[in-house]
Amino acid sequence: MSKEGMPSESEELSRRHFLVGAGKLLVGAAVGAAGLSAVACGQTTKPATQAAAAPAAAPTAAPAAAKVPEWPWPYTKLDPQEVAQAAYEGFYQGACMYGAFNAIVGALQKQVGYPFTMIPTMMAKYGEGGVVGWATLCGALNGSSAAINLVTKDYTPVVDELMGWYTTTALPTFTPASPKVKITTTSVSGSPLCHVSVTEWCKASGSKSESPERAERCARLCASVAAHAVELLNQQAAGQFKATFTPASSVKTCGTCHLKGGTLENARGKMDCVQCHEPHS
Repeated sequence: MSKEGMPSESEELSRRHFLVGAGKLLVGAAVGAAGLSAVACGQTTKPATQAAAAPAAAPTAAPAAAKVPEWPWPYTKLDPQEVAQAAYEGFYQGACMYGAFNAIVGALQKQVGYPFTMIPTMMAKYGEGGVVGWATLCGALNGSSAAINLVTKDYTPVVDELMGWYTTTALPTFTPASPKVKITTTSVSGSPLCHVSVTEWCKASGSKSESPERAERCARLCASVAAHAVELLNQQAAGQFKATFTPASSVKTCGTCHLKGGTLENARGKMDCVQCHEPHS
């Protein structure tokens, strides 16, 4: 070291020799390691070049994609009682929309197979309690309607009939062979909304909305709706379907002002108007 603290010429040369030697050592070690790896794997080609060209983590190759058939998908006659039992059990696994959707699609998975086997029926869980608890459209109707739409282009009259039947029928109609909770009360909702349907049943039964009794009622309701959806699909597939539902008279009366073509035309719908609104002239 010089007096000024700077390295002497001989010291600088020694440092350069050290750095060059270290670099060669590192390169040699890398090549040697790659060579050992190649020997271990039975390779005979030079591995260093291959390793440099290969990506760090190669993506998994996608499986051959199955062709998705055109909509609607094939339907075959299903047993309403078998579907009802599956919907009842499904309710306790994933709630109302899942229970109905999984029961119908699950039956088609067994009877038809592909392409229904491509559907992850858990996708319907969002419809619980009228869409994540918002108490809008009843999940049993939502799930059944989705399944209906999957298998027929002429889905509107079938869904219409199912919705109308739901609003005018004392539900539930299904009684499981081994019920989880004993209930006997039925009620007519007058509405396809979860909020109204649950409230009307709670008023009739005296049960709380978060009680095991109400949950049992909805499980049986789910079964009832899925079974009737299948009955309607069976009728349509056999060429025997005939719509019978007629909207409440209030729809026509109120519609002269509020629905399409009315003087106000500021509403849409087929539900009984006076269940929520005061009638007026």
